[in-house]
Amino acid sequence: MTSTVITNIRTLVTNDPALGDGGPLGLVEDAAVVLDGDRVAWVGRAADAPAADSAYDAEGRAALPGFVDSHSHLLFGGDRTAEFNARMSGRPYTAGGIRTTVAATREAGDDELARNLRRFLDEARRQGTTTMETKSGYGLTPEQESRALRVAAGQTDEVTYMGAHIVAPEYADDPAAYVDLVTGPMLDACAPYARWVDVFCEKGAFDGDQARAVLTAGRAKGLVPRIHANQLSPGPGVRLAVELGAASADHCTHLGDADVDALADAEETVATLLPGCEFSTRAVYPDARRLLDAGATVALSTDCNPGSSFTSSMPFCVAIAVREMGMTPDEAVWSATAGGARALRRTDVGRLSPGARADLTLLDAPSHVHLAYRPGVPLTTRVWHRGTPVAM
Repeated sequence: MTSTVITNIRTLVTNDPALGDGGPLGLVEDAAVVLDGDRVAWVGRAADAPAADSAYDAEGRAALPGFVDSHSHLLFGGDRTAEFNARMSGRPYTAGGIRTTVAATREAGDDELARNLRRFLDEARRQGTTTMETKSGYGLTPEQESRALRVAAGQTDEVTYMGAHIVAPEYADDPAAYVDLVTGPMLDACAPYARWVDVFCEKGAFDGDQARAVLTAGRAKGLVPRIHANQLSPGPGVRLAVELGAASADHCTHLGDADVDALADAEETVATLLPGCEFSTRAVYPDARRLLDAGATVALSTDCNPGSSFTSSMPFCVAIAVREMGMTPDEAVWSATAGGARALRRTDVGRLSPGARADLTLLDAPSHVHLAYRPGVPLTTRVWHRGTPVAM
């Protein structure tokens, strides 16, 4: 292993308050970071930096931990361009939504799924994302779901079983039998490849009792719950997530006071907000300010998927969160890095402090605030993932 000192950093976000100023961001001005192999070895003022095997001059740019994208759906075939075009053009469209992707995914070969996944992971990494979760959910049979997770497990270390995305078309008239499949043979086939279990708790998908059955069955198999909750309407999802100790309740768009209070009091459950989804569907944005003021832990994620949020850009989501959801730039950056790490129950990513994984994003700007100040501008100029520079 060789060490590298990245020096002449104008503003460094460490997400470790003990290392610097700026509250949770732990900002260090005129900073340097030493990467040794795949770990951060040292952080501090550039003038105090120890020697290393090689050096990289940041030339006065800002640096922050690699983004942690804790919610995506990257295992699919085809796309839904026609659906998006119709929605944005005000025309009716009845091609089937998620079911359209299910059909295309079932037709796709393993190699196609793997190529798609790699393309999206590389695309995200070039924009500064160094940790990414992804889910199954477009196969909806034991064979299709397990092969998707097997593909994912070969490329990313955060894999979620989501057979309970929608009721499979074959079970449209017998959703109870589909829940039995999801919690039985499908779970048995998928659990070896996943760390998490997820369910879409929403009208038209799975109700509270069905969601509870899915998550408790997954937990009994050693998977940790997370849940799509309160996206399209009020419902039991958020409070179920807190009750079951889920790692995250995702979307959180339609919340009552009891939902907010539950998230604020939760010791284990993060509220993961997905602004790309509301942007792409012209829906109301979640109220991040309400959650933060109540004391909830908030993460930001892309929800990258072919139907409702076909973006892999965490900088884009940071800008939307500041402009539309009441977050400050500091809060949004923390939520897109340390918040995502919390939602994945990771302590090795989302921060730049000794012992952390050597994931660092360098911006062509003097401050992390430019992520919101200059929306849509490709500011990511250099990325290190596990201590290795990423091809840009």
